[in-house]
Amino acid sequence: MLTICDTHILLFWADDPSRLSMSASAALDLGIQSATLACSDISLWEIAMLYTRGRINNRAGVSPAAYMQDILTGMTMTVLPITAEIAELSQGAVFSHGDPADRLIAATALAHRAALITADEKLRVIPSLRCIW
Repeated sequence: MLTICDTHILLFWADDPSRLSMSASAALDLGIQSATLACSDISLWEIAMLYTRGRINNRAGVSPAAYMQDILTGMTMTVLPITAEIAELSQGAVFSHGDPADRLIAATALAHRAALITADEKLRVIPSLRCIW
């Protein structure tokens, strides 16, 4: 069973694991061991944007692509594409969240019937979305 990671969870894991809750850390450890972690492909775009804007701890000599690949490899992460179903779900009335990337990430979890590891309170209140934090 897949477990989807919100973008900030990937960054917390890579750069500041102390920001993860105990439940999130345990879910990540289990997901890494069983190779069942995934993220939406929009998370890669978000990370590239944050990296380019200097909002991520820029590691000397490491390109954004190498930084992202290190995370994906280290977490044994599967990257899931945005499908027509996910795009449609992301526009549903259950989302009060205005951020299109967060809507797509949550819709990815819904489409795959997977839990979402997230600290985002706006996502954690969606009744049909199983969240771990």
